[in-house]
Amino acid sequence: MESQGAEAATMVLRDGVIILGAALFFVTLFRRFGLGATLGYLVAGALLGPDGVGLAGSGESLLHIADFGIVLLLFIVGLELHPSRLWRLKRDIFGFGISQVVLSGLAITALVYAATGFTLATSLAIGLPLALSSTAQVLPSLRSSGDINTPAGERAFSILLLQDLSIVPLITIIAAMSRAPPDPSTPPGWQLGLYTVGAIAGLVLAGRYIVNPLFRLIGRVSERELFVVAGLFTVLASAAVMEALHLSTALGAFIAGVMLADSPYRHELETDIEPFRSILLGL
Repeated sequence: MESQGAEAATMVLRDGVIILGAALFFVTLFRRFGLGATLGYLVAGALLGPDGVGLAGSGESLLHIADFGIVLLLFIVGLELHPSRLWRLKRDIFGFGISQVVLSGLAITALVYAATGFTLATSLAIGLPLALSSTAQVLPSLRSSGDINTPAGERAFSILLLQDLSIVPLITIIAAMSRAPPDPSTPPGWQLGLYTVGAIAGLVLAGRYIVNPLFRLIGRVSERELFVVAGLFTVLASAAVMEALHLSTALGAFIAGVMLADSPYRHELETDIEPFRSILLGL
């Protein structure tokens, strides 16, 4: 038993050295030639992953670690968005966002239906998910290029946010058109919708009446490491609530970040959590 534990620890240490070393090399190289850090991470991951030389361990275990990096990324993005700014983007969110999801989803569905002869339900099940972009790829690119606060970057972010919100209705549509028996472990679409509204309302109230007072108390204590602990706790707690309700963990972290965007300790939080986000997302 002890030998197995020692072997596992050695493998974790080896994988960590290989992954971080490759990320350091490729990100530095790509930034040196004026390319984005995200592209460097992608090349390092593709080279070391299961489909490459296979030096980075199992892809599934790394995926769970990288998912936590995405959660931290959405939390930091939320910290940069004051509620007033988010309200200002409502036209982009519901205008450009809905247009992109609907038009792209219908176009891809039509192509799949015409090219394959699948049923309409099957074509929708393929076309609608393909209309959604990868938040993990787009947001780091916007941040590394400095375009996140430009008009084009705000519109791109608005579309990504609407895509996250559209997951629940898309699941409902696909499930309603499917003839297959529903998965008993997955709540029905209407229940997911109620969960979403309730979870968002709960996170908003928790941010206002629990989290913000907590950070004011920590600010009076003046212990910097407590900001790191409290920040990570806030991210993990919000993500855990959404995960328990079968909802997007990244969306929960984003809402928690927005609720703290008006906090006077926002910059300390962002500075302390940013390194964790970069390393984990790089994995």
